[in-house]
Amino acid sequence: MGCRGVHFALTEEQAARLLAAADDEAVLAEVAGIEEAWDTNHLAETDKAWDAIHRCLADGTLSYDGGDYPLSHAVLGGLPLYGGDDYVVVLTTPQEVADVAAALAGIDEPRLRERFFALDPEDYDGARDEEDFGYTRHWFGELRAFFARAAADGRGAVFTVSQ
Repeated sequence: MGCRGVHFALTEEQAARLLAAADDEAVLAEVAGIEEAWDTNHLAETDKAWDAIHRCLADGTLSYDGGDYPLSHAVLGGLPLYGGDDYVVVLTTPQEVADVAAALAGIDEPRLRERFFALDPEDYDGARDEEDFGYTRHWFGELRAFFARAAADGRGAVFTVSQ
C-alpha cells in the first residue's frame, strides 16, 4: 500500500451520507465529493507516510484491526466502508476522533522514534533510516494537528487512500 493518504474531517451530513452509501460505488462517489471540495481547514495529507504512521501507532502491522484503541484508530482502525482492494475508506466517529486526538497528544518524538525503529524490516517496505523517520515524523505532526482540530470542531473523520 504505497499511495498517498488523506484524512478529511466530516460534517454530520457528510458522515451520514457515507454511512448511507449502498455500495462501494456510492461510497466512492461520496468520497469524490469530499475530495473535490478540498477543504484545507478540515483535511490532513499524510502522503505515503500513512503506512508507517499506522504501523507505529498500532501493532506494527498494516491491518484494520491491529493495535490498541485509540491509537489504532488514527489511520486504519475505524469502520472500513469500502470492500474493494483498490481503495481504502475508513470512518471514525466524533468520539473516536476526540479519543485519538487525546492519545496522539501524548506521542512525542522519542516515543515515535522508538516505535518507528522497532518496525519489522521484513514487513515494512520503507527504508527505516533517519530520512524515512524524518519524513514519517513530519506527516505525523500534520496528522496530530488535524485530529486536534477535528476534535475541537466535534467532527468525525474519514481516511482515504487509493492503491
